[in-house]
Amino acid sequence: MSTSALVAWTMVALLGVMTPGIDTMLVLRHTVLAGGRAGLSVVVGIAAGCLVWASASLAGLTALLTASQLAYDIVRIAGATYLIWLGVTTIWRSLPRNRTTNDPEPLDLGAIDGARHGMRTGFVTNLLNPKVGVFYISLLPQFLPTGPAATAWGAALVAIHLGVTFAWYPLLVAVAARARGLLLRERVRLWMERLTATVLIGVGVRLATEPR
Repeated sequence: MSTSALVAWTMVALLGVMTPGIDTMLVLRHTVLAGGRAGLSVVVGIAAGCLVWASASLAGLTALLTASQLAYDIVRIAGATYLIWLGVTTIWRSLPRNRTTNDPEPLDLGAIDGARHGMRTGFVTNLLNPKVGVFYISLLPQFLPTGPAATAWGAALVAIHLGVTFAWYPLLVAVAARARGLLLRERVRLWMERLTATVLIGVGVRLATEPR
């Protein structure tokens, strides 16, 4: 594989990771509400989901998403349902009747539970997003050489993508953690939660209704 192909793939990975989307929003939300550890746990979950999709792509399994409309729709609807559920439950928890005056941070998940919740959320959200699979099945082969070395190079490209993930998101977590005091103010936090929930529901509805 040429150096230019490696550089091109790295740029593709950078643009894909740094472009704000559902992953960025989940990382910021968990960092603000439950601390840097929870934010980093979301990053680990996202990376684990990417690794599953990448492994399936190298094994040829995600070609099923391209070949089968039914398979694509099953994953798409499952992902949309999960995102809408996250949004609805977030709005429900933010309502005044579901909060108490003795709990100034009712949405703080705690250090341990927040980390576990963050990892699970990052992993499931990524795994139920068929576009991640389509990303790998459509782009990865274009950067692979032909021949027996293709699998090894594919693993190297996946490692680059995961490396970019672990380089960018922890930086984002660090910035959000420093601003956590401001963002945890009652009014700011509630608006952030509701904005996050609205985006989650919006993305879920779009994923459920948009054509392939």
